[in-house]
Amino acid sequence: MRARLLAGLVISLFASSAWAAEEHAAASFPVGDAEAGAGKAAVCGACHGLDGNSTDPQYPKLAGQHAAYISHHLELYKSGERENAIMAGFATVLSSEDMHDIGAYFATQTVQTGVADESMVAKAEALYRGGDAARGIPACMACHGPGGGGNPLVSYPSLSGQHANYSADMLRRFRDGAAFGSSPNAAVMAGVAKQLTDEEIDALASYLEGLHGR
Repeated sequence: MRARLLAGLVISLFASSAWAAEEHAAASFPVGDAEAGAGKAAVCGACHGLDGNSTDPQYPKLAGQHAAYISHHLELYKSGERENAIMAGFATVLSSEDMHDIGAYFATQTVQTGVADESMVAKAEALYRGGDAARGIPACMACHGPGGGGNPLVSYPSLSGQHANYSADMLRRFRDGAAFGSSPNAAVMAGVAKQLTDEEIDALASYLEGLHGR
């Protein structure tokens, strides 16, 4: 009961902050040209799939991801704030307009969700929807939504359908202290992931891969 009350409070606070950020966010993120982005994103297809649905689970699916989130992380790769030698090489030659166009293109694509391991669903769903108040873990859906669609207004990414391998790898990186950029929520996941066990990380990652709906 206590965990549910805490989760409800977190969701209420999150909704309020998202509403307050809406006008600012709309003015802060330029809208890219998805049609122009289709051509610019062709080189991305080798790893992420031409439609953003990568077939290799080490590379994240970009289909359906929020445009502003994609462009922001391309900027982080270009500046070196997010380290990845391969992505830095691609991002270095992109202009800000290119980044927004690529983000707009992938945002128009539809993510292909997978299937969660049924043996892990109960453990993962409890954390995703209710968190664990005793350990200070908020419900994942407070930021990423009931269907895993995230919230573009406050830069919370969509997680629905993401490869389990990639999600698990990212959660372990967060647990090790990884944080990308200097925005107020840059270190949020690092703080949450510190409390997760390997078993919980694997369960959540599998659950996300099978999560449908925005």
